[in-house]
Amino acid sequence: MAWAVLFAAGLLEICWAIGLKYTEGFTRLTPSVLTLAAMAGSVLLLGLALKTLPIGTAYAVWTGIGAVGTAILGIFLFGEPASGLRLASIGLIVAGIVGLKLVT
Repeated sequence: MAWAVLFAAGLLEICWAIGLKYTEGFTRLTPSVLTLAAMAGSVLLLGLALKTLPIGTAYAVWTGIGAVGTAILGIFLFGEPASGLRLASIGLIVAGIVGLKLVT
């Protein structure tokens, strides 16, 4: 159950990271409120997952999910470059997340 909660926290991290782009420096009300809600939800769920999971593993997985998801959405939503080296680096982050899950 803790892994599912951690995964949801990671998804909310992606939401707030992408949401930051839409807030335009927190000058737009609706995107700003949604982004702040996603931030709060992400940290709350991370805290719940930490009741069971080790902090080092949980934090690395949480930030890894956020980093990978945000990088991929940045490619699709904002036209950021999708070079081979960038995609390989994203793959390495995914490999690290899977590795941490397997050894925990």
